Amino acid sequence: MTFPSDLKYTKDHEWLRVEGTTGTIGVTDYAQGELGDVIYLDLKDGVTVAAHESLGTIEAVKTVSDLFTPVGGKVLEVHSSLNDTPETVNKDPYGEGWLVKLELKNPKEAETLLSADEYKQLIGQ
Repeated sequence: MTFPSDLKYTKDHEWLRVEGTTGTIGVTDYAQGELGDVIYLDLKDGVTVAAHESLGTIEAVKTVSDLFTPVGGKVLEVHSSLNDTPETVNKDPYGEGWLVKLELKNPKEAETLLSADEYKQLIGQ
């Protein structure tokens, strides 16, 4: 299981990569493992969300789970190719398995999230 140190993490098992005023969001390696095989994603596009608000759902063989945004902003892009290949979330959760890109309302909000080491402690790694 990997935990890239350049990302920020949430207690809900999402990750955030900040690049300027854009944030890329996905689910962690731990989360995809707990979910099982991802089979469907229903993500909101073009909406403005507050931190910890639902961005949609992720459906796996075992369960359906809400996906929450770690920070507030406007959804700029939903990774639409995952509609045809949702298993990419399982194969590459920190790369090609990203879910949405946000225009960050307040980039400093990311500073309140967990570091890789703090996230590892949260999940007992």
